[in-house]
Amino acid sequence: MQAIILCGGLSTRLGKTTEQLPKVLLKIGSRTVLEWQIALLSAAGVNEVILASGHLHDVLIQHVGDKYAGVKIQYAKEEKPLGTGGAIQNAFRLVKDFPVFVLHGDILLKNISLADMLLHLRPEMDGLLLGINVNDLTSYGEIVADEDQRIIEFREKQQVARAGCANGAVFLFNRSIANAFPKTDVFSIERDVFPNLSQLYVHRVDTNWIDIGVPERLEYARQHFTS
Repeated sequence: MQAIILCGGLSTRLGKTTEQLPKVLLKIGSRTVLEWQIALLSAAGVNEVILASGHLHDVLIQHVGDKYAGVKIQYAKEEKPLGTGGAIQNAFRLVKDFPVFVLHGDILLKNISLADMLLHLRPEMDGLLLGINVNDLTSYGEIVADEDQRIIEFREKQQVARAGCANGAVFLFNRSIANAFPKTDVFSIERDVFPNLSQLYVHRVDTNWIDIGVPERLEYARQHFTS
């Protein structure tokens, strides 16, 4: 089974930390972010990872090579910024079979089985999104679903703190997702594809989840994630 990790962004929010090193190669404890993610994917049966690269592509190849943390690595380099959707579309040319996992390259998860997420994917679904139950949605976009867990709405970050289901930035796609891609090479999967799908579902979990895309969360992960 294959997975795509989106790791081609500029990472401007982390400043000098990622000027010369991609986010996926930052150390959290004794492992890189990429090693944490591959361990999670390997436990679900993934044996090949496609890195959707761009910024610092040459650095990524130098450090990672064609095998890393026990899995085969391929690269889908974007020659210009493609957005999350365009990067996924570009990586799909290397996908041999579906379903396929897609992860943002700046997230860490603990105490979760992606194999369980795989068991919940049905053939009629375009995809399944990991939803994280959180107590405060002011920092996260919200996923709203019906009683069958079919997604009916995406909401922006809330102004008032309340509990809900946050987008966990882990996706599991069937081949049919590509039918909803716009006829362009630059687009957002979150803004230009997800809202137009009627067969997109959420897999809700309680887990430790950190987005390390900003300095304070990166520092929090380094202090707390490995314990």
